[in-house]
Amino acid sequence: MKMEIENLTFSYGSHEVLKGLTFTVTEGELLCILGPNGVGKSTLFRCLLGLQRGWKGSICIDGEDIRRLTARRTARYLAYIPQYSSPVFSYTVFQMVLMGTTSQMGMFSSPGKKEEERSLAALEALGIGYLKNKRIGEISGGERQLVLIARAIAQDAQLLIMDEPTANLDYGNQVRVMQVIGELVQQGYSIVMSTHNPDHAFLYGTQVLMLKDGAVISQGTPREALTEEVLHRAYGVKIGIHTFWEDDREYHLCVPKARGIRKD
Repeated sequence: MKMEIENLTFSYGSHEVLKGLTFTVTEGELLCILGPNGVGKSTLFRCLLGLQRGWKGSICIDGEDIRRLTARRTARYLAYIPQYSSPVFSYTVFQMVLMGTTSQMGMFSSPGKKEEERSLAALEALGIGYLKNKRIGEISGGERQLVLIARAIAQDAQLLIMDEPTANLDYGNQVRVMQVIGELVQQGYSIVMSTHNPDHAFLYGTQVLMLKDGAVISQGTPREALTEEVLHRAYGVKIGIHTFWEDDREYHLCVPKARGIRKD
């Protein structure tokens, strides 16, 4: 699965929100989109999902212009995983995942055995099959985020759009969710993910798009795109990037250069 975006521009009235974005996401790639609040990440996702109209430029999936795709055909290509949110209805985990299969069905069709098996397989693939009969409100935030990912897998799309998938999660659940995302990339999924944590890009990402004021200020591999200068320009704080080795692997992590940090 390949998504190609060329010179994507969008404005709300006279206010230009996206300014000529160009990037590509290929099979087995995790593109991390970073930038301060209000840079246009949500608007970008709405354009990629075909929910926003009036944009200029080109968005193609495997060579097909998304303007020409119906909602059902779009759902065959890509799935959206929103941020963690509190449930409104008390569906079971299995019912939530099963909803992901309905995008490929007729208007008056109901999920059958094939869709049920695909939903169960998605839960088992993420190691949360034991939750299938739990109510969505009874499980933790991290488990709920994994359920949303399982729903996207059950949809059978190969391109996943994730909006800050670790937002509002505790540290342990952040690690668990990011590990699952990394494994999906290794399995060949193409993932576009927004995050406020540069370390996520260093640890799991293959490509980075750094945005500010609706424009790209840096892009490339994490090591190419996330320099101390770029992070300072984007966020307005001084950040040091430190390299260390663990288990014969090189890691790069961010450490703020800020007042108030303990010196002992």
